[in-house]
Amino acid sequence: MASVRPAAALPNSGTAAADPQREFAFSKHDFEFLAALAYKRAGISLSDSKHNLVYGRLSRRLRALGLSSFGEYREYLEGDASEIERFINSISTNHTKFFREDHHFTHLRSCVAQTFAQQDQKRAVRRLRVWSAGCSTGEEPYTIALVLRREIADMARQDVKILATDIDTDVLAKASRGEFSADALDNVPDPFCRYFQPTEGSDGATIKVTQDVRSLITFRPLNLMETWPMKGPFDAIFCRNVMIYFDGPTKTKLIERFIRLIKPNGFLYIGHSESLLGSHPGLQLMGRTIYRRDA
Repeated sequence: MASVRPAAALPNSGTAAADPQREFAFSKHDFEFLAALAYKRAGISLSDSKHNLVYGRLSRRLRALGLSSFGEYREYLEGDASEIERFINSISTNHTKFFREDHHFTHLRSCVAQTFAQQDQKRAVRRLRVWSAGCSTGEEPYTIALVLRREIADMARQDVKILATDIDTDVLAKASRGEFSADALDNVPDPFCRYFQPTEGSDGATIKVTQDVRSLITFRPLNLMETWPMKGPFDAIFCRNVMIYFDGPTKTKLIERFIRLIKPNGFLYIGHSESLLGSHPGLQLMGRTIYRRDA
């Protein structure tokens, strides 16, 4: 791991006295150090407007570690490499639900799943790959799996796999279990509800995705700013509401890397509040936040 500049090396002139309204002293230099670390390690760009968000989320770590100030936390980060992962987990936002931005799944069904299902039936085995990049607690990859499972009748004969990755190892652990609060079904259209079952011993309070759907997905930790072990190509990549945390150069570089892994005529789905910066000659806009790679 590349070293992080220790807290002691930072200037002290900007260190503020503890705010009486706050539990922990949190100076401008504390925030700048943590923002620089988030950008370096995960590409997350934290503007000054995120000052209170960073304080709120990391205060939990200080309590857990028994620290009394963010200056101490900076020193702790320098001395314990494993805390970097917990730091990134703490500042990551994980808001999602089943069938979020449902027009993407309508498109996936008609232009990916149904197209695949209608291919030459004489071919013994056909290959389909989808990547959920930034999968959070799993609702997105499970929704992808629900669509594929319902549309591809001979699934057992085909080579269909979904890769689901996230930098946050805590949410990945939750996602891999496939268990959700029963009210998560409120966002699931009726035809797909049969792929959920009550969790044993929960008295109906929680539900679990059925094994035939879960088996399509492989969950793996991945930092999008680092080396990608997979080679592709992917028929579709979902990277939604992830790039809103990146600056322009980081976003442009990430899109170019995605393009290289998408097969010709494959698709890239991005979040409703996101847009592509600059020119990407390899992509064509096909619909709202839906792009197709040129053949």
